[in-house]
Formats: sequence, C-alpha cells, structure tokens
Amino acid sequence: MSTEQNTELTEAARLFSSDLNVVNVGLAMFDADITAQGAQVTTLDWTPPGGGDADAARALDVLERPELAEKIEAANAEAVERIMSARPMLVGFGRALDVVPGMTPTTIMHAGPPITWERMNGPMKGAVTGAIVFEGLAKDLDEAARVAASGEITFKPCHEMNAVGSMAGVTSASMYMHIIKNETHGNTAYTNLSEQMAKILRMGANDQSVVDRLIWMRDVFGPMLKEAVEFTGPVDLRLLLSQAIHMGDECHNRNGAGTLLLFQALAPGLLQSSFTTEQKKEVFDFVASSDYFSGPTWLGMAKAALDAASGVEYSTVLTAMARNGVEFGIRVAGLPGQWFTGPAQKVIGPMFAGYKPEDSGLDIGDSAITETYGFGGFAMSAAPAIVALVGGTVQEAMGYTRDMGEITTAQNPNVTIPALDFQGLPTGIDVRKVLDTGILPIINTAIAHKEAGIGMIGAGITHPPAEAFTKAAIALADALA
Repeated sequence: MSTEQNTELTEAARLFSSDLNVVNVGLAMFDADITAQGAQVTTLDWTPPGGGDADAARALDVLERPELAEKIEAANAEAVERIMSARPMLVGFGRALDVVPGMTPTTIMHAGPPITWERMNGPMKGAVTGAIVFEGLAKDLDEAARVAASGEITFKPCHEMNAVGSMAGVTSASMYMHIIKNETHGNTAYTNLSEQMAKILRMGANDQSVVDRLIWMRDVFGPMLKEAVEFTGPVDLRLLLSQAIHMGDECHNRNGAGTLLLFQALAPGLLQSSFTTEQKKEVFDFVASSDYFSGPTWLGMAKAALDAASGVEYSTVLTAMARNGVEFGIRVAGLPGQWFTGPAQKVIGPMFAGYKPEDSGLDIGDSAITETYGFGGFAMSAAPAIVALVGGTVQEAMGYTRDMGEITTAQNPNVTIPALDFQGLPTGIDVRKVLDTGILPIINTAIAHKEAGIGMIGAGITHPPAEAFTKAAIALADALA
C-alpha cells in the first residue's frame, strides 16, 4: 500500500471518528435521522427549480435569460407600481343589471375560472338555483335546476365582468353591487353585498329564508346604501384598509375593525336617506349581526387595484387568483384575459361542531384576490387572532407574511403591518419566484359544505396548485421568447 493510500485511510478514519457537522441540502426529513445519531445538522431550505418539473425548469430558464429578465424586471416594477399607487374609491351602489357592463337579465356571474353547469360543485349549483328562484326565472329549486341546465342562462366568471364574488360568487341581475372606481387609473370594479354569516347563498344555501333575505337586500339594503353614498360622497377604501390592518384585521376573514370603519363612513348617509326609521333600524341591525359587512368591499378594492396592472407587457406578476370549487385559476399581468388552472385544493382547518373534514367542499371563491393584493393570508401577522378561526399558531401567522416576501416583488408602503416594524404588505406575486422557491401563496378562507343547501362549516388554510404556475410560466416563455 502506498504512502498516499495510507494517508487517505488515516484521513477517512479521523473523519468518521470525530464529531460530524452535517449540511443537509433538500429533504428536511433527513434531520431526524442524522440528529438521532448524535451529529449536528444544518438543513438548507432548498428545492430544485420548478419543484423538479422539467417543463417548469425549462420555462424558468427562458424567463431568466439576461436579455429577457431585464425586460421582465422593468415590467414587474411597472405592474407593482400600478397596483400600489391605485386609489380605489367606493363611489356608489347599484343593481348589477344597471351598472355592470355586459350584464343581462339571464346572466349569472360566478367565482373562479370559467365552468359549465354540469361541472359545478354542490355549493355553486346550490347558489345558482337559489339565484334563479330569486330572479323569478323559476318557481322552485327543481325548476331552477332545469333552467340552469337548459342553456337559457349565461354563466360568466365574475373576473371577466370586472367583478369579484366571495365563495360561490353567484351574482344575478337584481343584486346590488359596490361600484369602486380606481381614481388613479380610471378602471372600475364591482362586487356584491354581504349576506352576513347566516345560512347564505354564497355558501350554497338556497332555501326560502335565503331568497327572502336577498329580496330585502334588493328592495331595502341596496337602495339605502346607494342613497347613503350620494350623501357622503366617495369613500377612500385604501385608507380604510390600511387603518383596519393597523387595528388587527387581515381583511379577508377577520373584519371587525374594517366593518366599524366602513359603517362609520356610511352611517351619516344612511341616516339621511329617504327610508323609514324602521327600515334604517333593520339595516343597522343587519350590519351589526356580523363583522363580515366590509368583507366584499375589500375584495372589490383589491380587484380595482390589480386590474390596473393587467396588460403590462412582459410582466410575470399575478393579477388574480380565483377558485370555482373544481379548478383554481390564476391570471398574469403580461398575458391579459388568460386563465391558467389546476385542481382546486382542500382547505385544512377547524370545523364547526357536527361536521367532519370529509363534509368539506374544495376551495372556492374569488376572495383570494385579497392575497393577490397582499392582505388576507399574506397579512396574518397583522391579525394573529385569526388563528382562532383558521387554525395554526401565532408564530405561524407571523411567519406567513415573511414567507410571502420570498415570492413577491415589493412591499406596499401605503398599507403596513405594525407587528413587523410597519413593513409594507408583500405585493406583486411573481410566477417565476413561486416556481423558483417552491413557496406557494398562502390563502385563509371559509369552508363550504360539499352539498348544496347547507352553507359554511368551517375555515382554514390552503394553497394554489403548483401546476397553475407551471402552465403560466410555460405560456410566458412561449410568448416572450
């Protein structure tokens, strides 16, 4: 044996007889085994580009070419500036048929990417049939199901009508809408009114009590809100959002402060409206029945801001995340009007008494527009008490905001989080960063029962499917290369 071989054996023996300091790259599951053998281990939080998907990796390679990456960075800076500089103002309320371009008496808007009646899940079918009865297009739910399947109804995603809708998102012609004007860029967004948190249409409930509530909202609540804004003038929603987050809301599922602020802005106009004292009391009692009164308002605010970035050439920033209970879809600023989809995911979190996880429908709703803007799940560090509803720990809630900073382009200086030294909301989800890091956007959301007619049965946490981002990256690479 040569001297050189002896030296190598001696070095090897010394290595395995000494204390080891191991660097583990990749699977964190190796930590426990290494630690159990008495070694110190440092694990690097690393995943292969595109999560190991060859098509995603190839698309990322194209998008990261220097000559293209420079254009993308400039475009993303422009897109995010348009989002952050947006000033969404609540300028009025009106019937969808009167204010939403393209709305007809037989149009029904729904949440998420396009879907046909045959493919809709239980909650969305329940909401659709309830809306058809409400509109007088059928005398009962059985007839409404036949009408829905007949081809007489035009189904359109809310997002394709400049609108958003929480959970099933079902919106019909006679329902009153927020009218939200982006003062900076001139575009307008719409969203319907909160039914509060009882047995409600947006969760798939559709019995006579649901229809009766919708009739009251059409005849009293909506018209009174319309008159109120005529007295008060426009309401600055970005300002109210910032204040609500400073007061402990994340403005997706926790809305106590936001509802107080919005009601404070509207109350003088409500009192000056032409309605009777009894009707005003009904409205005040209705708003007081749940903190969710302001929930739809923040969705419309985010929609108005994000639509301003749509069409920025070369941008890889998201302008929407939305779910129809079957598919999860995303939209990208640089590819306006296109949907990139994957399967809707389960929502994991606490269930109401009497319900089990297997009772749950899959993730549904346009309300992930909040996370697309940077609040909701992205701002749980501002509202750690939300974990009582959606599960998890306060430490996890704080960590979600930091994690989302890894996949976004900027911090929004106009809406800040006190608990993180007034850091701005993580803003501008970048398709490339999601695939490069393997970090998927965090979404907190309600859970609807999988069957029609029941409603909300819990709340929790979910993520988009990675394949939606892979499809978007491939399309971007094909379009921009």
